[in-house]
Amino acid sequence: MASLAQSVSQEKSSFTQSILFPAWCVAAVVFVVHLVTAPYYGYFRDELYFIACSDHLAAGYVDFAPLAAWILKANRVVFGDSLYALRWLPGLANAGTIVLTGMIARELGGRRFAVLLSAIGVGLAPVMLGNCTRYSMNCFEPLFWMSAMYLLLRVMNGGDPRLLMGLGFACGMGIENKHSTIFFIAALLLALAVSSQRKLFASKWFWAAAGITALLALPNLIWQVRHGYPTYVDLHNVKVMHKNVELPPIPFIVQQIMMLHPVLALIWIPGIGYLFFEREGKRYRVLGFTFLFFFLELLLMKGKDYYVAPIYPMILAAGGVLWEMLTEVRMRWGRRVLVVSALVSGAISAPIVLPVLPPAKAAVYAQALGATKQKTENGMQSQLPQHFADEFGWPELVAKTAQLYHSLPPEEQAKTAILGGSYGDAGAIDFFGAKYGLPKSISAHQNYWYWGPREYTGESVILLHWRRSSADKHCTSVVEGPTLNDPWSMEEEQYTIWLCRGMKPGLQEFWGELKNWN
Repeated sequence: MASLAQSVSQEKSSFTQSILFPAWCVAAVVFVVHLVTAPYYGYFRDELYFIACSDHLAAGYVDFAPLAAWILKANRVVFGDSLYALRWLPGLANAGTIVLTGMIARELGGRRFAVLLSAIGVGLAPVMLGNCTRYSMNCFEPLFWMSAMYLLLRVMNGGDPRLLMGLGFACGMGIENKHSTIFFIAALLLALAVSSQRKLFASKWFWAAAGITALLALPNLIWQVRHGYPTYVDLHNVKVMHKNVELPPIPFIVQQIMMLHPVLALIWIPGIGYLFFEREGKRYRVLGFTFLFFFLELLLMKGKDYYVAPIYPMILAAGGVLWEMLTEVRMRWGRRVLVVSALVSGAISAPIVLPVLPPAKAAVYAQALGATKQKTENGMQSQLPQHFADEFGWPELVAKTAQLYHSLPPEEQAKTAILGGSYGDAGAIDFFGAKYGLPKSISAHQNYWYWGPREYTGESVILLHWRRSSADKHCTSVVEGPTLNDPWSMEEEQYTIWLCRGMKPGLQEFWGELKNWN
């Protein structure tokens, strides 16, 4: 027993003294924060859609890659549908990314301070923290990308070249998680080609990795081909209608600084310099080129500013290593300044992305810090930042829809469809509606369109998110229903519900024209 106790004590001491211990500590704290704040507001618009999609598993969806739906389905089977059950995985992914950042810092030559500083940077950067407060593919994206870069670094540092197959697996799963991984892979291949690591192209393990990536991406590719490339059509529609905010180069760069927090610019911007100009860092220049090429891709394509976020952990790791070198002999006090500055700035910005304040106070706080001015989509108006506002109003929507539905005679209820104008409306009806005795919704928005109007003819339809003028145009008669007025929801979710009788043309004939992919 004494020998066992001594062994456990030695293992514990070894863990606490390891280079990665600071990263594990930061990851644990961030994970707990995610768990504690998970249920404070409500279900996010996209979460309701993901839940609906997880009930219709497929090899692809109109507007996202399939992995997120499959993971969510497995998670729901085991843990259920509560907000805790839904959001522990994004929190875990965030924690995993923090630890991976520490591992990358270690591969770049960093020790405990470099690991600590880069872990704090990733853990408290508003965009990284905020992306993991709700279920989506965004929280898993940096986990796959940084796994790939870590394995590449291991091989560059003399590790077994067979680790490249793990890189291929991470890239393949990344594509199945989110299609933007294709642009990350393109940037990585270009970076390899222009750096000394081009020698990897001659390795059989590199081509094995490429084969693994292609094999994992194949199911979704086949689905896209069979369905006429719906994701491309969706993205094209978004571009044509100017749905997203498209920033010119300078504002795009400024927004990168803001979404990561200006204080953290003192870490990641020097990190780029470390990879390109510092003697010890130049051997890892492939990371710098990967970042640069990916950044230029997004800049030229006018992608949303936060699309760049998943690639920053490795740059923050490089910055941590540089600051560790600069403060090794002189300015050791600078380490305390950097850590305290990052912690304080992170604490100040956290209420902008974490639901820790009552809505009224959160609105005032966000407006004071200018967070409500930062939008990724045009036309989005709300008192709260969009990522908060989209968690309000859904229970009210379902309750008032049920009020109208149950006001109808039983024989009319049996043939009444509930037509959601967006996947948010439809997802809310599907998720909350059972306790009100509502049927599943239908919608022509995004992947809901594929699931069709079922047996409904259009004889009686409850319209959600429709203008009165459109209802008058397509209905024989229109009855005004309840009005939604949750003050904290998006303004577009504050509308009147209509009852349409005698839809013209009939719902079956009208379905193709109703299709709304954007």
